[in-house]
Amino acid sequence: MIKKILILDKNHPFIIYKLKKEGFICDENYKDSTDKIDISSYDGIILRSRLKIDKKFIEKATKLKFIARIGSGTENIDKDCAIKKGITLISSPEGNKDAVAEHAIGMLLCMMNHIIRSHQQIITKKKWSREMNRGIEIMGKTIGIIGYGNTGKAFAKKLSGFDAKILCYDILPKVGDIYGKQVNMNTIFKKSDVVSLHVPYTQKTKGMINYNFIKKFCKPFYFINTSRGGCVITSHLAEALKNRKIYGACLDVLEYENFSYSDILSQQKLTKSFLYLIHSNKVILTPHIAGWTKESKYKMDKKIVEKIIFLNHKLNTT
Repeated sequence: MIKKILILDKNHPFIIYKLKKEGFICDENYKDSTDKIDISSYDGIILRSRLKIDKKFIEKATKLKFIARIGSGTENIDKDCAIKKGITLISSPEGNKDAVAEHAIGMLLCMMNHIIRSHQQIITKKKWSREMNRGIEIMGKTIGIIGYGNTGKAFAKKLSGFDAKILCYDILPKVGDIYGKQVNMNTIFKKSDVVSLHVPYTQKTKGMINYNFIKKFCKPFYFINTSRGGCVITSHLAEALKNRKIYGACLDVLEYENFSYSDILSQQKLTKSFLYLIHSNKVILTPHIAGWTKESKYKMDKKIVEKIIFLNHKLNTT
């Protein structure tokens, strides 16, 4: 039975209101590090990205039944240790899938139609240049989606009105649907005009987008990453952009981010590859905000509450 929950990040007020209404005791701690937090009396914790839940912290959690991470990834949690202790891991990728999908399409439209570049030319240089900003349509293109879970499926669904051909690849079988035809990676390599990455960050996906991967594509393509920065080796991406193996990159995430996704521009020394991305007109960067909408903030929290209530019911009936 779940009684006492510790909340470690500020979230939508709905979370505390709903959990208390369901009879749970909710404590809040938005300042302390894991070394200072006494977790021994809690049945569950809810967090986002402020803290890293490591083995040392989990070992002190003698009563813990669940760790709920608001968002789509759980890389700031020692999953192996938690699973060994019988702790259920909860996340809420369903809550921000539509926000991520809309953001990915927005970035792609800006890239292919030179929207940001032409806007900046007008306001900073008073330059009214039409021909050099002639765009490319999504219609008729083949879009390869790598990772066909919640966000990949949402991206494909929202693209369905653009009259493009949508292909998807996933390590799980039979996940394709009416919006995306599941194919093998060789087909993605052969046919894609646009590639969008929607995978979790794991040992298998770490650095998966590297130059050896990129050179397998039969033609240059546009690249979108709204998943995790660590899945892409930035120096290899920069090289592919310079060599026109990739026409343009839309990046909401970067490998330089830490698990709390804090401001990487405040770092004293930026790498040459990152500086290239910043100054290239082939790149659009956003600060890890693809899933960061007013609506998703509520939907992610709502989904977490639903899953906690379901888990409690399950524990009470077994």
